[in-house]
Amino acid sequence: MPNKTELSGDQIAGSPDYEKLVRFLIEPFLENPQTLSVNLETNPNNRKIWLRIAFDKEDRGKVFGRGGRNIQAIRTTIKTAAEAHNDSVFLDIYSDEPPQSDDSGYRSSRSSGNGRRKSSPSKPAPKIVKK
Repeated sequence: MPNKTELSGDQIAGSPDYEKLVRFLIEPFLENPQTLSVNLETNPNNRKIWLRIAFDKEDRGKVFGRGGRNIQAIRTTIKTAAEAHNDSVFLDIYSDEPPQSDDSGYRSSRSSGNGRRKSSPSKPAPKIVKK
C-alpha cells in the first residue's frame, strides 16, 4: 500500500488557478491559441467563480467535439478541481453562432424537410388469443 506524502507549505494553494487550467485544457484544440480570451470573475463570499471564454468560431467544432464530448470533459475537469477546494465554477462560452451538432447533415438528409417524421397509417394492435 503506497504511503501518503504530505505537501510542503509552498505546494498547498488556497484555490487553483482556474484561468491557467482553462487555457491548458482549451489551447490544444485551437489553431491559434492567442485568440483565446479568458475572463474570470469571483465572488469570495459564496466561493463562486465565473469563467467566460471566447475564441475564433472556426475552432468551435474542435473545442466542442462530437456531441459536445470535449467541452463536457473540460467542464467536468474544472468542476472537479473546484469541488476539491469547495468552490463552484461556471464556464460560459461566448460566440456569434449557436452550437451545431456534427451529425446535423445526416439528420437533415433523412428528414422530409419540415422537421416532422412521415407518419404511416395506424394499424390496430394485434389481438392475443388464448388457447
